[in-house]
Amino acid sequence: MWLVPFVEVGGAPIHYVIEGWDNAPVLAFSNSLGANYSMWDLQAQELRKKFRILRYDTRGHGLSSVTPGPYAMEQLGKDVPGLLDELHLGRVHFCGLSMGGMIGMWLGIHAPDRLNKLVLCNTGAKIGTEESWKSRIEAVQKGGMKAIAAGVMERWFTPAFRAKEPTTVARIQKILEETNPDGYVSCCAAIRDYDCRDQLERIGAQTLVITGAHDPATPAAGGRFVAAHIRGAKYAELDAAHLSNMEAGARFTGELEAFLSS
Repeated sequence: MWLVPFVEVGGAPIHYVIEGWDNAPVLAFSNSLGANYSMWDLQAQELRKKFRILRYDTRGHGLSSVTPGPYAMEQLGKDVPGLLDELHLGRVHFCGLSMGGMIGMWLGIHAPDRLNKLVLCNTGAKIGTEESWKSRIEAVQKGGMKAIAAGVMERWFTPAFRAKEPTTVARIQKILEETNPDGYVSCCAAIRDYDCRDQLERIGAQTLVITGAHDPATPAAGGRFVAAHIRGAKYAELDAAHLSNMEAGARFTGELEAFLSS
């Protein structure tokens, strides 16, 4: 079932897609930096048999509004309860990857009343360094999204996957290249400035942390740190790079479904 695709949240029209049975538990997905809601196609197709699936484009991405930046993680985090309120939804399961995982941690710390279970994928409580984000932002401001696209694909997928699935990689690269540069840079700033390493123990939701064994963007060690500091968190490491939900799709979806159904 498809509903009206935009709602106004925090001064920004946010694009979303919701599908599945009205009375099923809601599973919300949050995209990585430089992607959009469609990165979750595989999971949505499989899991909408059991869950009502909510996907949205993070502010500055996809069809959602690009409001003036830079953004803060608090702003991106507050967009989620705002979206849920507009859709008259209470508690949801939440699954976010990379930037989406940071949003998930923010929700776990600051909006626990909106979460059932929490899934944090290929993410970290602190990602990158001041210097690495400065050079990324400058590269995009100088040369646009195409200036970074090839390098990002090398971090997002292993060489084996890029050789085996060139069509998938080309589709994702196109989404990255079509991301609004201002929205991208504004979200880079939110990630750069967020560090919740000393707040992870405040997360009370049942949590699953998923990492990619070959992920150079958010190494598995960072995911293990997150899992170790959230009480009772489960941990799964997949044979994949950064977009583990695509590269190890079947295993990822299986881990997610088993955790949410347990």
